[in-house]
Amino acid sequence: MTITNYPGEPFPLGATWKGNGVNFALYADKATKVEVCLFKTPNDEIEYAKVDMIERTHQIWHVFIPDLKPGQLYGFRVDGPYEPENGQRFNANKLLIDPYAKAIAGPIEWHDSLFGYELGSPDEDLSFSKTDSAPYLPKSVVVDPAFDWEGDKQLKIPYTDTVIYEAHVRGFTKLNPDIPEHMRGSYAAIGHPSTIKYLKDLGITTLELMPVHHFLADRHLKEKGLTNYWGYNTIGYFAPEVLYCCNGIAGEQVTEFKNMVKELHKAGIEVILDVVYNHTAEGNQMGPTISFRGVDNESYYRLVDDNKRFYMDYTGTGNTLNANLPGVLRLIMDSLRYWITEMHVDGFRFDLAATLARELHEVNRLSAFFDIIHQDPIISQVKLIAEPWDIGEGGYQVGKFPAGWGEWNGKYRDCIRDYWRGADSQLAEFAERFTGSSDLYRDEFRRPTASINFITAHDGFTLNDLVSYNDKHNEANGEENNDGESHNRSWNCGAEGETEDEAINQLRERQKRNFLTTLFLSQGVPMLVAGDEISRTQQGNNNAYCQDNEISWLNWEKADKDLLAFTQKLIHLRHKHPAFGRRRWFRGAPVKEGGLDDIAWFLPSGEQMNDEHWNHDFAKSLAVFMNGKALRWRNAKGEQIIDDNFYVIFNAHDQPLDYKLPANEYAKDWIVALDTSKDFVEDADKYTAEQTIKVDGRSIILLHHPLIHT
Repeated sequence: MTITNYPGEPFPLGATWKGNGVNFALYADKATKVEVCLFKTPNDEIEYAKVDMIERTHQIWHVFIPDLKPGQLYGFRVDGPYEPENGQRFNANKLLIDPYAKAIAGPIEWHDSLFGYELGSPDEDLSFSKTDSAPYLPKSVVVDPAFDWEGDKQLKIPYTDTVIYEAHVRGFTKLNPDIPEHMRGSYAAIGHPSTIKYLKDLGITTLELMPVHHFLADRHLKEKGLTNYWGYNTIGYFAPEVLYCCNGIAGEQVTEFKNMVKELHKAGIEVILDVVYNHTAEGNQMGPTISFRGVDNESYYRLVDDNKRFYMDYTGTGNTLNANLPGVLRLIMDSLRYWITEMHVDGFRFDLAATLARELHEVNRLSAFFDIIHQDPIISQVKLIAEPWDIGEGGYQVGKFPAGWGEWNGKYRDCIRDYWRGADSQLAEFAERFTGSSDLYRDEFRRPTASINFITAHDGFTLNDLVSYNDKHNEANGEENNDGESHNRSWNCGAEGETEDEAINQLRERQKRNFLTTLFLSQGVPMLVAGDEISRTQQGNNNAYCQDNEISWLNWEKADKDLLAFTQKLIHLRHKHPAFGRRRWFRGAPVKEGGLDDIAWFLPSGEQMNDEHWNHDFAKSLAVFMNGKALRWRNAKGEQIIDDNFYVIFNAHDQPLDYKLPANEYAKDWIVALDTSKDFVEDADKYTAEQTIKVDGRSIILLHHPLIHT
């Protein structure tokens, strides 16, 4: 079929509807020929038209086709050398997903034709497949970007006021009885009034969604009846995952996602995305040819220098995107800007972010990736959070990302877990983590809010399982329990898994309250995993990446309403008191000459701690005074911010301790605001200076002294 076409333009990349037709542009440096293929339905086995993209501006092939409209389905065929040992894997028999596709019409249907080589050949990936893959590859979709945002814009909530909630679109809403059944598990379900009310009542300011870029379920998982549930297997960096849309597959996913963001923003809730720019779903040399590999393998991936048949793998997934190459850097930056400007998201959490900082082999904190982000007037203004490690040598980079970045603080997680399970650990580190981890961030001229504090994340035990299991139980994953982390820093409190022992269950409830209280009273930015506040369990599975079922979904019918109420009150207490979200570091110095320090640490005797006390690995208890007059920052009107004085007592011993409160100069009287041994307590018992208070084993007591705000 003959299709009228014109030269078109090299930018923007991808398929762009111009009102009177569509401009197609594809970056393929080493290609010798590029065709855009047009389809009428997602199930078409062959294109109804091919248009040769003759025009080339530098490395970008482009063409304009008049009269095409939004909803048009398409793909690319790219020809060139097939020389795997030289890093080139062109195969025009393979239809390719546009790397810049704004929507992808459905999930992949696995078939041998999706591989660029002949499966089963003794030459493995050095062989060449001539089978057409078009019948099995999901088609790219031309999208109309028009949308009525009703004046919506990013919320820009300060980190000091931020409470992050990590959630999975499907798992969070799949079993929610308050959402219409056809809508559950979708973007529409996240934007539903019942979901928004729940998040607001809980006190969440920022919803962090696990990957929503279009991803693939690995073939070997599908063959075992499993799937890539978490979504860390991206193939489309501009396209919302189609499986999370309840309204259609031909661009409706874009509109549904935008509606979700708009409704959350109306409620004052930010949206940040967990993004995976470190690798793609195409795997290693034995993986499929479905997009980047066929477009220009050598221009997208890190290849082994002395044998470009093979891939550098810093991610454990088979390949690594080469963020040092200009085409890849442009792809990442274009994608980030697209989600900010067109989809209105408020920030990003970068999976295995250390990979993006690797210049050659070493992790380089001044890499081009960071340079470009810092000078970009759009990307640099949103929340940027790193998972600061990868699996490569030297990949653990906690505390080493540039100013302006937040980091998942794995040292915080490990320290707090060790403290409450009774492991040998020094009080000095606990105090460091509680006060914002200045040892990691202060010397880099960063603030306490650089630390994203968390006890649990999607990867690992849930909070309930952290206090219920000593060992992982991942048998359902089909890997004979060999997958997942074996050293979880967990403690089952006396029995493995569910038990009818009331004493053990009570201890577990107290431990959950201790973890949550420590998290939300710590300096830094707290992150709560969806379901931890209602005692969600994965039955001891600490690697549920492939479980799209009741193992991963939140069970709302079994929600722990008492823990939910406790968490709600705890988060709202944090919001009410700026003392728990400081903008500046504690100095351990008086507010004014002769005054009180901004922070002071105490023993049970009422004495201040000295250097010797900090280094005892057997010590399990300490108290901290926080001076509400020493916050050292002003509000938008230039007024000095002050708060109540607080005194927090931590007791990780299994036995009660008597604590003598500090002298009169710290406060004449104290009011108990919270006691984790008794659920939540608000303005209950009162104590005077130097009076003794009994602190139950494995519990926290928070006291406050109201100050007159003038």
